[in-house]
Amino acid sequence: MDLRDTWVFFFLFSNFWFVTFCGQDGFLSLSCGGTTSFSDSSNISWVPDIAYITTGKSMTINYSDGSLSKNVSARFFPKSRGRICYRIPVDNATTLILVRAKFVYKNYDGLRKPPKFYVSLGTAIAANINLAKDDPCIEEFLWIVNKDTLPFCLNAIPSCGSPVISSLEIRPLPKGSYTKGKEDFPNKLLRKSHRIDCGYTNESIRYPMDPYDRIWNADRSFTPFHATAEFKIHNSFNQSNVMEKPPISVLQTGRVLMRRNTLTYNLPLDVLGDYYIILYFAGILPVFPSFDILVNGDIVKSNYTIKGSEISALYVTLKGINSLNITLSSINFYPQINAFEVYNMVDIPSEVSSTTVSAMQVIQQSTGLDLGWQDDPCSPFPWNHIDCEGSLVTSLDLSNINLRSIGPTFGDLLDLKTLDLHNTSLAGEIQDLSSLQHLEKLNLSFNQLTSFGVDLDNLINLQILDLKNNMLQGTVPDSLGELENLHLLNLENNKLQGPLSQSLNKETLDIRTSGNLCLTFSTTTCVDASSNPPIQTPLVTIVRKKKHNEHNHLPIIVGAVGGATLALILICVLVVIYITNKRYEVCHTREETDMKNWGPEKVFSYKEIKAATSNFKEVVGRGSFGSVYLGKLPNGKPVAVKVRFDKSQLGVDSFMNEIHLLSKIRHQNLVSLEGFCHEPKHQILVYEYLPGGSLADHLYGANRRKTPLSWVRRLKIAVDAAKGLDYLHNGSEPRIIHRDIKCSNILLDMEMNAKVCDFGLSKQVTQTDATHVTTVVKGTAGYLDPEYYSTQQLTEKSDVYSFGVVLLELICGREPLTHSGTPDSFNLVLWAKPYLQAGAYEVVDESIQGTFDIESMRKATLIAIKSVEMNASQRPLIAEVLAELKEAYSTQLRFIESCQNQN
Repeated sequence: MDLRDTWVFFFLFSNFWFVTFCGQDGFLSLSCGGTTSFSDSSNISWVPDIAYITTGKSMTINYSDGSLSKNVSARFFPKSRGRICYRIPVDNATTLILVRAKFVYKNYDGLRKPPKFYVSLGTAIAANINLAKDDPCIEEFLWIVNKDTLPFCLNAIPSCGSPVISSLEIRPLPKGSYTKGKEDFPNKLLRKSHRIDCGYTNESIRYPMDPYDRIWNADRSFTPFHATAEFKIHNSFNQSNVMEKPPISVLQTGRVLMRRNTLTYNLPLDVLGDYYIILYFAGILPVFPSFDILVNGDIVKSNYTIKGSEISALYVTLKGINSLNITLSSINFYPQINAFEVYNMVDIPSEVSSTTVSAMQVIQQSTGLDLGWQDDPCSPFPWNHIDCEGSLVTSLDLSNINLRSIGPTFGDLLDLKTLDLHNTSLAGEIQDLSSLQHLEKLNLSFNQLTSFGVDLDNLINLQILDLKNNMLQGTVPDSLGELENLHLLNLENNKLQGPLSQSLNKETLDIRTSGNLCLTFSTTTCVDASSNPPIQTPLVTIVRKKKHNEHNHLPIIVGAVGGATLALILICVLVVIYITNKRYEVCHTREETDMKNWGPEKVFSYKEIKAATSNFKEVVGRGSFGSVYLGKLPNGKPVAVKVRFDKSQLGVDSFMNEIHLLSKIRHQNLVSLEGFCHEPKHQILVYEYLPGGSLADHLYGANRRKTPLSWVRRLKIAVDAAKGLDYLHNGSEPRIIHRDIKCSNILLDMEMNAKVCDFGLSKQVTQTDATHVTTVVKGTAGYLDPEYYSTQQLTEKSDVYSFGVVLLELICGREPLTHSGTPDSFNLVLWAKPYLQAGAYEVVDESIQGTFDIESMRKATLIAIKSVEMNASQRPLIAEVLAELKEAYSTQLRFIESCQNQN
């Protein structure tokens, strides 16, 4: 051994433990099924899990852990068929958390059938638990926080036993950690495969030596050359370059290769997939070794050098591997490694759009049933009654559920391809579903529908329309023949009659008409209305013998009269059609003329729209109307381009109405219309672009994490929005009811001034003395005025209710509807109102706690809870709301000025 080896040996064989003690801020340790709180040997506090889950049964399991026999609590879920979730509140200020769970079976039930089930975090399937393979099983995940609640769920597998869990631990991780090097793999859940303390051979290291309570395992299970596990290193390190902050005690041990050219780890991986690897190096030697680093045979870093008293890390991502080989190849001095972590990168599916989720929540409410619809509809597994393609809800089957009517929110399920509502007690007209442009199969059979009500030719992709066994009367709409993709039209067992349009007489279309009064392509009238009986009834033909002395002149006369009558009817029909077409041409010509009179600078061609949006390159929003794209006019002005679906649910008349409405109103707190495009199949609105995004983005999106809104800023936004509403209700003629006030329809400019947008559902009140407008219910779940929902009578007070919900969101910092926490807290209005009425401000958003003036908050909360009164007559007018908000805003400004003067 030369002098260089002697120095290395000296440093490796000395021993030093460095322990970092810290508090348990942010730690949550749940004893699943436990009944008492306790502290473990590491002084970590544990509490029962009962506050975070409302189902399952508690028990105690005895098992041996090495030479030690011990009892652990557990919770199991017998006869579970779906998703069982722990809902853990988390701090949005923490961007990344560690989630660790322990699952124990040990034949507690004597059945010797270890269960299998899935674990999911949010929308991601995090792990497949098989307790026949590993018992106990410990899984650990790193999860990106994007909401205030962590849904940790056990998903039962049919015939695979009851899910069981023993403990659940939540730990905040260093900010900015575990992101470097995986920029090409965004939105991933990290599932731990290995976390190794190199050169350490004793038991695992965790809290308090690691203040984040990561478990670092010794590397004795692997086969590289051991320098030794008993070395003393007194170095302190500069950790500024490593965001993960591995504990010093881990870094002060390592593997050093002294007599070979390469140091190798061969690591098993339990699933084929993409992996994220972090290698840690610390300058624990008096020399500066350099070496090549190879992963699975490929050089990922050549001539890597470790500097004294410095910590460095190398980040590697690999796609599609099922084994891992890490090799350090010597160049100068000795290859060395101190620790490493290996994670399987798990896909986190995109969430379903909030428009779809809100619509489905309203549909669930309308059924009066608990359909088990909570969390995301599509991921990790689809809800009952639906099918998905990615994050799109494409199929809804509510057959045999007593719906009674098709509510307007069905029209918001824009991605549906299949809708099955057979035997759901539907009655009356077929409701408008024209926004469902992707619909391919529509089943409305076995109901009590009496008329078509609306044309169905807007459903341009419809392939199958099943209307059998209803009470449909009259004729079949000719417009069904315009559906080019329709190949099955089932009209059996209704009360339809009259000739079918020749447009339906094509080889590609199967029309079933048995059981109607008379349906034929022939223009002649039916002789016997009962000649087409229901197909369930056996067809019996009764042949009557003719009498030889019967006169045959009468049928000839009747036939002649009938023919003349039919000819006269046909002539009348042709005249009516001609007159109708002429009227349409006149109206359409007048409509085009009116549009041009609004100003040529406001009328865009579709070609100009494509150029302005760079062929619809950048989507900045999406809703029931279609999509919004970022555009730029020739003069350089940025615009928001709202592209409606062809023949959307608003229809051409509604589209024109919106243009007329927005062309007449101008207010600093209403988004202004820059222009429009009205061409065949293209209905497009062009608005001013507001770069600040929506209020919803700032309350719940990424903007909240960057710069949470202060209380004074929230009040200013509320005042701005109230000014816009006040103008609609009182400053315009005719009066306008917005009908869809919500946080996502309040946009902000660069100076955070607020403007109300999206007038697609707005209604004009044309009579000055009118108290309400009777109309079908439209709006967004959570914001809908309950009185409007029950009576279909829309008033300005309906806008006040919706705006009151917005005020509660500004105060409490949470969405109107959520499934986190207890059922009592699902609805924001029902949850917050009692607290705020009592002046209990603990429900105020924690990001503004301690920054608001009590009197300012009192004024704002009082007007908010008045605005959401169930009885519309007890709500204030928007002008009164505006006045109170101005007072609250002024009070807060004086409070801020006073605080600044004191400082």
